[in-house]
Amino acid sequence: MLIAEDLLLLLTDERTGKPTVDAQRLAFAAAGAVLVELVIAGRVRFVDAGGWGAGASVAVVNAQSTGDRLLDDGIARILARGGQMRAQAFVTQHARGLPQALRDRLAWRGILRAERRRALGIFPTTTWPAADVTHGRRVRAALWDVVVVGRAPTDWEACLVALLNSVGQVHRQLTGPGVSARQVRERAAALSAGNAAADAVRRAVAATEAAIAASIAATTAATTAATIT
Repeated sequence: MLIAEDLLLLLTDERTGKPTVDAQRLAFAAAGAVLVELVIAGRVRFVDAGGWGAGASVAVVNAQSTGDRLLDDGIARILARGGQMRAQAFVTQHARGLPQALRDRLAWRGILRAERRRALGIFPTTTWPAADVTHGRRVRAALWDVVVVGRAPTDWEACLVALLNSVGQVHRQLTGPGVSARQVRERAAALSAGNAAADAVRRAVAATEAAIAASIAATTAATTAATIT
């Protein structure tokens, strides 16, 4: 399973099959997960020391196939830009169509199922409730063990926690008896320190947050302009 697959699964309500965040945040977070997984796999690295958010760039250092099409598509996207591109641009561009590709894969594995219906009897809609809750609950339990209990995280777990936090969902996923939402957020924010993939996680999450912020700003500007005219 990719980090992006687990992230999408956590951000999908297992009963209703609806995302727990807006579509754009979900797509950007999934693309950020792909980016950090490429870094962890040794295919891509951040090349500008000190660059964060919109300023960070990534370069391909090993173009060999990962064996996974979605990850290889990420490598190909950077190679098409001369082998290096801004991390924020990667997140923004790679997000297109990514959630649906991830849903299709999870459905193929029997973890999600497509429910097609018509809203108001007219508009076709599809939701993706859980077909098998076992994997999703196992992932959530592992993250609880890390964030709440205090077990040292794996790279995979650190990535998931940081990305969930970047879209404001970590406390919704992990809040429970004996721990407040504020405590969960604080622990999540500090979690990657000392982790083997800490720098990659922080930079990929920063790029994801920058893409989300830029998108919100652009949407707000467009709405304001439309109101004025």
